[in-house]
Amino acid sequence: MAVLYLKAKGYRILRTRYKVRAGEVDIVAETGGTLVFIEVKRRPSHAEAMASLSERQRARIVRAAEYWLAENDLPLSTDCRFDMIVFSAYLVPHHITNAFSSDGT
Repeated sequence: MAVLYLKAKGYRILRTRYKVRAGEVDIVAETGGTLVFIEVKRRPSHAEAMASLSERQRARIVRAAEYWLAENDLPLSTDCRFDMIVFSAYLVPHHITNAFSSDGT
């Protein structure tokens, strides 16, 4: 559902379920020249979804993103961001842009 939602918003989906030893990213997409690494969660609320994304998990997503850049011969200076899509109990998507930064905050 998250992929369909992003496509409807004009995102170009590059990869889903990207996994490497260092971590994983649910969706890798591109929009407006920005590479977007997206974590998908299903929680009753936005606050619970944010709380469920631990510092360790954010670090693993960032490491997986670094692998993606390296595998695709892109410099670490590539314009990137880390988003989340949260589905509520009623499967209503909430897209959080810039949910965290590459330094894990």
